[in-house]
Amino acid sequence: MINISFYNEEAYENALIELFQNLGYDHYYGPDVDRDYKNPLFINDLENLYIINRSLDKSAVDKAIETIQDFGIGSLEDKNNNFMEYLQNGINVSYWKNGKEESTHVKLVDFNDLDSNLFTVINQWTVVDAETKIPDIVVFVNGFPLVVCELKSPARDDTDTSEAYTQLKKYMQVIPTLFNYNAFCVMSDMSISKAGTITANEDRFMEWKTTDGSYETTQWADFTTFFEGIFEKNRFIDIIKNFITFSNDSTKKVKILGAYHQYFAVNKAVESTLKAINSDHKAGVFWHTQGSGKSLSMVFYVNKLQQILESPTFVVITDRNDLDDQLFTQFSKCSDFLRQTPKQATSMKNLKDLLNNIQANGIFFTTMQKFDDYDEALTERDDVIVISDEAHRSQYGLEETVNPITGEIRIGAARRIRNALPNATYIGFTGTPISKSDKSTREVFGNYIDIYDMTQSVEDGATVPISYESRIADIKLDESVLQIIDDKYWELREEAEEYNIEKSKHELSKMESLLGAPEIIDDICNDIVKHYEDNRKNELTGKAMIVAYSRSIAIKMYEKILELRPDWDEKVKVVMSGSNKDPEEWYKIIGDKSYKKGLESKFKDDEDPMKIAIVVDMWLTGFDVPSLATMYIYKPMKGHNLMQAIARVNRVFKGKEGGLIVDYIGIASELKKAMSEYTERDQKKYGDMDVDKIAYPNFQEKLEVCRDLFHGFDYTKFFGESDLERSQVISSGVNFMEDLSREETKKLFLKEALLLKKWLSLCRSRAKEKERFEAAFFEAVRTVIVKVSSDKKLSLNEINKQITELLNQSIKSTGVINVINVSDEVSLFDPEFLDRVRAMESSNFTVSLLEKLLNDQVKVYRRTNIVKSEEFSNLLKETMNSYVNGHITNDEVIEELIKIAKLLRDAHEEGEELGLTEEELAFYNAIALPENIHDFYDDETLVKLTQELTDSLRRNRTIDWQKKESARAKMRMTVKKLLKKYKYPPKDMEFALEKVIAQCELWVDESA
Repeated sequence: MINISFYNEEAYENALIELFQNLGYDHYYGPDVDRDYKNPLFINDLENLYIINRSLDKSAVDKAIETIQDFGIGSLEDKNNNFMEYLQNGINVSYWKNGKEESTHVKLVDFNDLDSNLFTVINQWTVVDAETKIPDIVVFVNGFPLVVCELKSPARDDTDTSEAYTQLKKYMQVIPTLFNYNAFCVMSDMSISKAGTITANEDRFMEWKTTDGSYETTQWADFTTFFEGIFEKNRFIDIIKNFITFSNDSTKKVKILGAYHQYFAVNKAVESTLKAINSDHKAGVFWHTQGSGKSLSMVFYVNKLQQILESPTFVVITDRNDLDDQLFTQFSKCSDFLRQTPKQATSMKNLKDLLNNIQANGIFFTTMQKFDDYDEALTERDDVIVISDEAHRSQYGLEETVNPITGEIRIGAARRIRNALPNATYIGFTGTPISKSDKSTREVFGNYIDIYDMTQSVEDGATVPISYESRIADIKLDESVLQIIDDKYWELREEAEEYNIEKSKHELSKMESLLGAPEIIDDICNDIVKHYEDNRKNELTGKAMIVAYSRSIAIKMYEKILELRPDWDEKVKVVMSGSNKDPEEWYKIIGDKSYKKGLESKFKDDEDPMKIAIVVDMWLTGFDVPSLATMYIYKPMKGHNLMQAIARVNRVFKGKEGGLIVDYIGIASELKKAMSEYTERDQKKYGDMDVDKIAYPNFQEKLEVCRDLFHGFDYTKFFGESDLERSQVISSGVNFMEDLSREETKKLFLKEALLLKKWLSLCRSRAKEKERFEAAFFEAVRTVIVKVSSDKKLSLNEINKQITELLNQSIKSTGVINVINVSDEVSLFDPEFLDRVRAMESSNFTVSLLEKLLNDQVKVYRRTNIVKSEEFSNLLKETMNSYVNGHITNDEVIEELIKIAKLLRDAHEEGEELGLTEEELAFYNAIALPENIHDFYDDETLVKLTQELTDSLRRNRTIDWQKKESARAKMRMTVKKLLKKYKYPPKDMEFALEKVIAQCELWVDESA
């Protein structure tokens, strides 16, 4: 059996190099490449630009190479944006030839002839900028460092991809020149491999789970699938060219790497479109669940298709003005990538002019409503692609209907669009499935191209799951009456005949008076405010949305909430369209278009005091606020309208376990009906989102598990009134779990308590007060254990802060909770701290705390001081072995650990007494290691030797010491020559020389 502990980061690095070589990449070992370390380009391969541009004058390529090495002044994002433009589209250069200025276009990559490009992978590629750093693996194409891979050891449980992400962000700060040329970054520890761009947060780094576009075996994607999935040469080049874009607006640049589901689905859509152009013009339906990046998939689709078809024209149709604006805005942000500026048609005449005044290109946006009463062809062109957003709303249809009273014939929207664009090819994009009874959608667009359902999206981390909670019973609404009115309203609306519309309005007025009754509004607003304050205020950023039945009810709810909470004037706002017939006082609440735009920015800003948005229709589709976790619904909705609305809370955000829907109107049955259209596995997994049936039972189950794990420990005082007693119970609980005999129990507890926290976040309002108290205790204990076990510097002040926050959230307790009464960072070099630790009552916790702090300090020495590292490591190991084997008691081990802490403190102060820096002290410890060394040298001589040795190493240090054996040998010769001058080591003490050389090599590695 292979011992995994030997499979370290270096072994994993070598495995990946071999994988790249199997994919046909050339390989070099960084230190073996003779080069200028300040230039991150691989100059050997850069020469290939002359070959792929062999038809051009050499001066033109010279000018291109000069351009790509001089980005001038600007942010990393600006420089990277410029380079991606060059990489994807080539560089226009001007140069002088025979005394005359010429201009031409130079390619950086030959996208048409894969084999003419050079693909190279280099490990340990040193880059010198503000600091010197050596990334693990860099992937080059034609000499450009397009991908930086940061690896972590698969065998170590104290490091993971999060650490790799932190390291990548550090690199961007201190060696930004490397990232000028970066397409994307990779972080991997073998078990998890993810890719993301220079602007991506850690939670937006995504796995690549397939090499063929299948979703069947993607629950856990191994590193082989990831690297082969992205770096197979054809796919890698396709990703570079067609699936990386900057989304730019006036405030920031966001670089986006297409996810694996977007890559394969877009390519399927392109292929389907090409077939449709030459057949029935039905390209199909692209169903990717809400929140999984459908708008960006459209951008990638348009970009790729316009290259293959040599500049077709695209017409993008939505069914609402606000959706038209949102989609148009997304395309506008990517206009550099698309190499053209999209336009919004103001009328059918304007759209007709746009379509006929150009013979190529063009991305034009319009709404379905503009096709009403339009019965002639806009254009006969056959190179027009119609993209329909949400391809199956009720307004679509090919059929004609007759008004039985007036005899007027009404033509379905789909038919009108077909008549206006008779030779176009049609493709539908949707976030919800087509209804099984919806024949017309398939008739217009064809069958599904690709299905990326909720189950897959949640599994991939592209979205989070949604839970449902019903509050109807609490406010005593008559659900049966609401349901009858609601069903009748929607039935009449969908028939869309004039005389029934009038009847529908009559029923609507009943609904309005019922739902808008003062006593009902009072009940609902009181309940929303209480539910929000008790359960959702502290959930992530506290963002919530209230969906009101109508505009007048939205205003009533706003006024009532402010009556209940007068200080919430900045916290809650109304977002809805206005009308000339609105009462004057409404205008102050609704505002104009620019005011609503400002509210959009405020709601998207996680730090802004605006936390609650009351909406009617606006913001229910195409509006993303990742931290939004709560939606209160007081409006009947059904089908895809309902599914799109609730998807506002399924966006990914750091720490977000899921979104919560709180229902005040009775949408449960409609939710189940809507889910019946989803895939079988979606129905199975998310068909029942009910908190009472899913989240709350899971919470109770995990609570019972945690109780069992604490069997034999009395934590009843946690439920008392004393903050001091509560904090003491927490400390004792940690002490209980830290007992050596409970090592496996502790591991299980950490896992189960984390799940307990997750389920509570979704059912806090359902959990009884006693249950919330109990969960708060388990979470406080878990937090402390994790902090104590963590490799990060332990701050008990931080622990106190977190426990206080937990208690305040869960049980509304006040006052400061102290586990140990210290206000500053814990330090072993603080004598008072050691005295306080000795006085702690929780002995198991004390042992764990001391062992962790000592281990931290030994780790510091391990990187800097070989002698002290070995000395204290052995001392600590011997002491803990004696304790584990029962040779010494809890009290005795605490005293022994405190002794080691004091020895560490003395060692720390030794350098100050000798006038040496910490760096010099490490060399002094190695030189003065032999026990009778002072028989041969006095302290003054040893200090002088130490300082001269340190100075010599500093002066002769080179970048390649760490990696090149020849340079390392030269360093050893320099050290031996200096030691010989001092006749060191004395006779019969040759072992001392080995220790000094070992310390020098450690210094070299650490300084590198």
